[in-house]
Amino acid sequence: MASINSSLRLKVSTLLASIYPDKDPAELTAAVVEAFWPEETKPRSRARPPGGSLWSERDALVITYGNSIVDGSHKPLDLLRHFLETYLKGAVNAVHILPFFPFTSDDGFAVTDYRAVNGSLGSWSDISRIAEEFKLMSDLVLNHVSSQSVWFNEYLQGHEPFDKFFFEADPQEDLSSVVRPRTSPLLREVQTANGPRHVWCTFSHDQVDLDFSNPEVLLEFLRVMRLHIDQGVRIIRLDAVAFIWKEIGSSCIHLPQTHAIVRLMRVLFDYAVEPMVLLTETNVPNAENLSYFGNRNEAHAIYNFSLPPLILHALLSGTAKHLNEWQMGMPPAQLGCAYLNFSASHDGIGVRGAEGLLSDEELADVIGAVRSFGGLVSMRAMPDGGQKPYELNVTFFDAMKGTLKGEDEYQIARFLSSQTIVMALEGIPAFYIHSLLATRNDLEGVERTGANRAINRHRWEYSALQAQLNDPGTVHAQVLAEMKRRLAIRCKQPAFHPNATQFTMHLGEQIFGFWRQSRERDQSIFALHNVTNETVEIPVVAINLISGEKWIDLLSGEAFHAANGVVTFAPYQCRWISNRGR
Repeated sequence: MASINSSLRLKVSTLLASIYPDKDPAELTAAVVEAFWPEETKPRSRARPPGGSLWSERDALVITYGNSIVDGSHKPLDLLRHFLETYLKGAVNAVHILPFFPFTSDDGFAVTDYRAVNGSLGSWSDISRIAEEFKLMSDLVLNHVSSQSVWFNEYLQGHEPFDKFFFEADPQEDLSSVVRPRTSPLLREVQTANGPRHVWCTFSHDQVDLDFSNPEVLLEFLRVMRLHIDQGVRIIRLDAVAFIWKEIGSSCIHLPQTHAIVRLMRVLFDYAVEPMVLLTETNVPNAENLSYFGNRNEAHAIYNFSLPPLILHALLSGTAKHLNEWQMGMPPAQLGCAYLNFSASHDGIGVRGAEGLLSDEELADVIGAVRSFGGLVSMRAMPDGGQKPYELNVTFFDAMKGTLKGEDEYQIARFLSSQTIVMALEGIPAFYIHSLLATRNDLEGVERTGANRAINRHRWEYSALQAQLNDPGTVHAQVLAEMKRRLAIRCKQPAFHPNATQFTMHLGEQIFGFWRQSRERDQSIFALHNVTNETVEIPVVAINLISGEKWIDLLSGEAFHAANGVVTFAPYQCRWISNRGR
């Protein structure tokens, strides 16, 4: 076992005692340390101090499947590496490769083997090569495992230790309080060597929930974490982490033990020699999502889940009212923490983050518009037996086809406005590959698979994609070129550090504006975004430019003077007005 100092031992032991009060904390602490720091590995002598050293304004991330790009002859991971190096170098420096393990369903999130790379994608050496050039994020799908995995087959046969790896429940018990992200039945009856059992399935019957009240489950995932770290992974995403601890009679979401397990992982990461970032994925209302920062002692980063539906609403309705209200109430991320900002992911546009922020009527208007643009809607089950919208299934580019009044000619400008907001807000920006590529809705994929989410999971044939990107007249080339241009500007501005100061401005409903200031206080940027299809003017004095300094729009190159004049915005135009351009 690795030698650890008394401070680390005490932190781990205290957390384990709160999670597993019936277990010997000293014995379990030793097992945790051995799982995370086996053999030749060892922890830091002191915890990494909280601060901004794990990220900077240079960080931007692309989210992609390992096989979002294929050609039928080369390994998809090789193609992905070529695409990243050829088309995105200098614009993004980090990549989230969605589950790249063997799986049976849910496009990778029903894992059969956590220690292997899906052979149809490539191998661990391909993963490590990407990690040499880009900060790499991997998924820890820790709530559930495939029903066809070795773990579950061993459980069915009653073999130790897997006979106690899965959460069982009696269908006669009252489970009405359980929060569900899906509409499928919660329990699945299976035949085991010990007789019939009902296993818990939060997401689908092919995704069987693990039982974290058994510490052996936690230890197994810590070993998987170590494998990922050793292969070059530096950001680990805790998929569906909010659901991992269950207690009959409760909501089975956000339970205290869940937060304690995240705190335990944060301690291990803070003592890791490698610069590790822990990211939680909790598609829930805003206040619940924010709770995963803890007191600077849980996740390093959380997804800004309210941002996608609010950006969508603002640009479809032509009013930044709710974006402004939400942003004014958002706390700055504490030292050592950061938001991960995004507009869409592989799952589409989740709407739970808009609960309490948009009215039912406003959300219904957005859903109607998205449907008219070819999008779909996925539902979740409610305790009363009803259903509510859970996510909008659409590519974000096609969600920008028009406004609540219908389609118009501003799709590209509207889309770029949405992505520029993501770039400028406090936090680390992340972009789904199909947003960067302005991919259209894949309705053929939906018809072929029967899955709504396939609409936003298109697989590009690489030569066809290259032909599109090499032709400057295509929508795909135009969007990617402008996204890269803006990201290249962004990464040079210290005022866009993920933890730089941010203050929401009051410029009316047509402009979503905020002020960013570098941590050294030597650069200010007024990030201003027209969310309407109208030309808008605001007086220069409204943005309080400091006199005596030269102010320039980093995006257009236009100069402004503090004392007079107006700032004019074309439809959906964005401006980054700064006193210190680089």
